[in-house]
Amino acid sequence: MTERMAVMSKRIAPAALAAMLGDAISRLGRRQRQARPVGELTQNQISVLTSLELGGALTPRELADAERVQPPTMTKVLARLEELGLLQRTPHPTDRRQVLLSATSAGHDIVVEQRRAKDEWLTRVLTRLTPAERQILCQAAEIMSRIAREGD
Repeated sequence: MTERMAVMSKRIAPAALAAMLGDAISRLGRRQRQARPVGELTQNQISVLTSLELGGALTPRELADAERVQPPTMTKVLARLEELGLLQRTPHPTDRRQVLLSATSAGHDIVVEQRRAKDEWLTRVLTRLTPAERQILCQAAEIMSRIAREGD
């Protein structure tokens, strides 16, 4: 960290830092989404597949909660993913009224490709930074991961 940045970081109020970080994270996320391959899937559909990859098999309700959407909205997204062969339903092992959703191998491949494209873009951008800047980002990534784990 440069001396100037160290001085600035001591002076900035937590609320101002929160606003700066929120804006930077939003812009970076938007830019990464723009780097993804263009296809017939919406960002919501990709997000659902990603949630299934990260969370494993989920019920429709669990998935709606994870994605923070209402069940009717989730039903439409799931129907489209199933129609495209990217999602599969299996009976719930303990509750016959429920089903478990998971990505098919084709759905998994899409998530992997999306992640690869975003990582490739970010890697190109990071190579343009100085080693010192990359070190700062490495430290920031560790801190941000810790913050994300803490919750409220």
